[in-house]
Amino acid sequence: MTQALPPQLRSAGLPLCTLAPAKINLGLFVGERRADSRHNLITVMQAISLADRVALAAAAGAEDELLCPDVGCPPDDNLAARALALLRAEHALDCPPLALRIEKSIPVAGGLAGGSADAGATLRLAATLARPCRQRAEGDRSLLALAARLGADVSAQVFPGRHLAAAAGERLEALPEPGEACGVVVIALARELAASAVYAHADRLRAPRTAAQLAQLARELREALAEGAALPPAELLENDLQAAACALCPEIEPALALARAAGAEHALVSGSGPTVIGLFPGAGGPAAAQRAAAELRAQLLAERSAQGPAGTGAQAGAGAIAAVVAAAFVPASFARVRSAAQHAR
Repeated sequence: MTQALPPQLRSAGLPLCTLAPAKINLGLFVGERRADSRHNLITVMQAISLADRVALAAAAGAEDELLCPDVGCPPDDNLAARALALLRAEHALDCPPLALRIEKSIPVAGGLAGGSADAGATLRLAATLARPCRQRAEGDRSLLALAARLGADVSAQVFPGRHLAAAAGERLEALPEPGEACGVVVIALARELAASAVYAHADRLRAPRTAAQLAQLARELREALAEGAALPPAELLENDLQAAACALCPEIEPALALARAAGAEHALVSGSGPTVIGLFPGAGGPAAAQRAAAELRAQLLAERSAQGPAGTGAQAGAGAIAAVVAAAFVPASFARVRSAAQHAR
């Protein structure tokens, strides 16, 4: 016999689902390390179609529960579970126990903000039940304030799309959605990089950008994307963390070469790495990215077959790569909250 939902959850339309898109950085410029150990920065955060699926339903037991079979970490270490717990602690969520289910597609610790995407999606879903979120503007501010406490990347992932991000990533300015298409090839490596280690090594490799330099770069990015261009000029796509990520993970350089050889107009490290992205702007970009990803997968499969089980490491090429996926830039509506029945259609 199916257990009836409590009235509050039934009226909210549970179960609810949303997509939690990965983000890429279009330019990442790093300033000084702050007293809270985060760094000031300027970047454009762009959502892409590579996404986890996050669902919220009534729990079977007496407490909130996390179901995330693809990531073997305890709830206290899961950013999405912490987001739900924070809502409970702040008395913004007063309802019976909830089950949070996450189906992963975004590589873990790959520089694509997958954990932040899941946390943002959890806040977005739970906002349908949280009392302070019933008024749209007040609720949005409440969610963003909670998101900033969870992590610098979480704020942009509450309402993913395209944002100019400042401070440590939590100060956001919505930018016009791209009026041009852009395909993305995501090359996920069989490695993880801790963002803290990459930032620390970047501090050793170069002097931080000054506040005046960051302000100027913000103006240039804002102007370059004001009319909905897919990408800013090449000089504004620089990633200040790329050299540090490459030094800590030698497998990155061959992956960058693969992306360029596949026809990407730009190849760069995503965020703090080690994931590599190839960008294919223009009307035919998404289709070109699909073809490039298929060709790369075929090439890597052939290399693995030739190498046998012993081929591993940076020099093995194919052995260093976990997956190659085609994606594209997506609008904010990609991540809207739906009922489970709507998601199935």
